[in-house]
Amino acid sequence: MPDTTPDSPAPTMWNTVLFHGLAGTFLRVPHVAPEADAIRESGAGAAIYGMPWDSMAVTRSGASYGPRAIREATSLFLPYNATWDFDIQESLGLVDTGDCYTVVGNPAKTFERAQADIAQVIEGGAIPVVLGGDHSVTIPAVRAVADVRPGAGLVLIDAHLDTAMDVGGETLSNCCPVTRAIDAGFDPRKTVLIGIAGWMNPREELAYCREQGITVLWLEDVWKLGTAAIVERTLEIAGSDDGLYLTVDVDGMDGPFAPGTSTAGPGGLTSREMLEIVRGVSAGGLLGLDVVETAPSLEHGERTANMAARIALDALAAHCGAVT
Repeated sequence: MPDTTPDSPAPTMWNTVLFHGLAGTFLRVPHVAPEADAIRESGAGAAIYGMPWDSMAVTRSGASYGPRAIREATSLFLPYNATWDFDIQESLGLVDTGDCYTVVGNPAKTFERAQADIAQVIEGGAIPVVLGGDHSVTIPAVRAVADVRPGAGLVLIDAHLDTAMDVGGETLSNCCPVTRAIDAGFDPRKTVLIGIAGWMNPREELAYCREQGITVLWLEDVWKLGTAAIVERTLEIAGSDDGLYLTVDVDGMDGPFAPGTSTAGPGGLTSREMLEIVRGVSAGGLLGLDVVETAPSLEHGERTANMAARIALDALAAHCGAVT
């Protein structure tokens, strides 16, 4: 496998962000290196991968602390869900592969490392579950997935289209994950964007969606049709035997449900709507998942990190067929 760790620095020299690494694993599951052989040997069906990165955010920073906060939030959860009589460890064998060694200020090198690590997770037979980080962290994940499943379905749950070609010439912005996914090989005709709100989406991004044949299900569509109809429509378009990649931005929820995010706004999805959509879409079979834009320093309390953890758990449970 390619070596994705940095060269050994001098003993007292920094080599990534200072809060890199595990203070505790997600849901207290075993820590396994992001190496295909180690993951395969562990028998893992899914692997957590942290991206402490917010250098590409166009609004408030703070999402680089997301992976640590989400992991900490899982101390409130058990691996067992009594409603479904389902144990995620028994069914899936979840592991935590730690954090990406980000290169401060260098998205290209950071994403190259992340893509290599996530490719190892996939080669090891596990679903990558990426904890962001700003929404640009989706880019290395979808590139890794597209290398083995080109043309797969793609689903975004977000307040924003995230289909910018670039931001001021920067193509790796957190406004560009869907565009870069299409560039990597995802089929735009099998791409669905859910919960999009009107006031922070440029005309140019909507034009891209229309030109490419991307389906946009607006926030008002969720209100009018309900979550069951939204899920049905999404799976008609993006679902297939090949599975799909799901990317969830917590700012797709109404501000009071997820205040700890860089672009918290009014009038988004409720937490119940979010979970119903996540469960329904994930039941179609996941190739990968990310939950992004949790910024714990931007709120008093842990509501957003708790919700991000719940999104990841519910998605994986639905993927395993636990949700009824």
